[in-house]
Amino acid sequence: MTLSFVPPTDLSMPLHVIAQPDLEGWLQNQPESVQSWIAANGFTGAMGQVLLVPGADGAAEMALAGYGSEAKRARKRFPLAAAAEALPEGTYHIASGVSEDQLETECLGWLMTGYAFDRYATQSASTAGLVAPEGIDARRIETLANAEALTRDLINTPASDMGPDQLQVAVEALADEFGATCNVIRGQALLDQNFPMIHAVGRSATQAPRLIDMCWGASGPKLTLVGKGVCFDTGGLNLKPGASMGLMKKDMGGAANVLGLARMIMALELPLQLRVLIPAVENSVAGDAFRPGDILTSRKGLTVEINNTDAEGRLVLADALTLADEGQTDLVISMATLTGAARVAVGPDLAPFYTDDDAVAGALSQAGTPAADPVWRMPFHHPYEAMIEPGIADLDNAPSGGFAGSITAALFLRRFAGDSRYMHFDIYAWQPSKAPGRSKGGLGQGPRAILTALPEILGL
Repeated sequence: MTLSFVPPTDLSMPLHVIAQPDLEGWLQNQPESVQSWIAANGFTGAMGQVLLVPGADGAAEMALAGYGSEAKRARKRFPLAAAAEALPEGTYHIASGVSEDQLETECLGWLMTGYAFDRYATQSASTAGLVAPEGIDARRIETLANAEALTRDLINTPASDMGPDQLQVAVEALADEFGATCNVIRGQALLDQNFPMIHAVGRSATQAPRLIDMCWGASGPKLTLVGKGVCFDTGGLNLKPGASMGLMKKDMGGAANVLGLARMIMALELPLQLRVLIPAVENSVAGDAFRPGDILTSRKGLTVEINNTDAEGRLVLADALTLADEGQTDLVISMATLTGAARVAVGPDLAPFYTDDDAVAGALSQAGTPAADPVWRMPFHHPYEAMIEPGIADLDNAPSGGFAGSITAALFLRRFAGDSRYMHFDIYAWQPSKAPGRSKGGLGQGPRAILTALPEILGL
């Protein structure tokens, strides 16, 4: 599926976007016939309302889209998308009503109404095409929309068709598209090349665990993205209850988001050197599964006591982060559907992130709003370090007590990021219910904000 603007045409219909408080003023400049038609059809400018207005010959000559009030728009990420989904099939161009500073965001939301996950059954999506308004960066908006579609497709695909094998194929396809290189360390080779925790988590699955390593770009600052690729998480021997296992196809949402961000970076040809590391595993139950009470030795040499096999994501990320730190990179970003504690803290709509760098945090926080990709800074709270130190080993993968679960997981990961400039995202990667521009299901969280902030963070 490709999400794109439609070519300009003389037949495209003008679309007037009208906020509720502005309707009366707009009507004053319209002929009486238009005023009567709008009154007769009850158009008020409420968000999501649409109306085709006929001309003298009875054929539609323009369309109206309700934009709601400022207070209502503040509660929606892509308010115009609500109308785009309701418009009849056809081609439209925005004639009035969207401010210049909101135009690109609203166009992005419009394009994303065209997304539908239809691999297994026909799904409906908006068929209202949009002509790119003058002055916007249409190529960039299309790039963002299609990167989001990639992320959603990967997350929405069930583990029966998106195991470590298929995730590897997806990365290799992306690498081929943009001339990147891709190396894979698989199965026994993980032990031979010292990635013991990736191997331990994934060794019980039918599809072998692996570390996928994609590189692109020959000059500029070095950016390393690390994405959690747990293609399905049963919880291991600490088996999840059925209700908690139902969405675990999305436990590779960190990998999917990293790949969406990588697609943006490569398609927009940012002047940097990109490396993507994805530990791809399935956390399954079998006779050789790792156990509660086991002590694993990581690539970094730190020992980890396993107090819960359902805290596996941080284990596979730890080995990958150690490799990232060995690579002399300028910035490391990890993304993972890591903890339920993060959802309790900020809900499903915000992407919480951790960093010790105030400048990075400021740039990212400021980028979230214009990118329509809200983020929220969380603390690497040093006094909690003791909570991840069990005594019998260097680290504990699942501290008891239940407090500060997202923070302690982030502190655990930071131990493996070494001296690298490091940022961690603990995302949900799932839209619980349909919203304008966002279908129910897999979701990108954080990549657009990161992309917007990268020029400041890396000095591009």
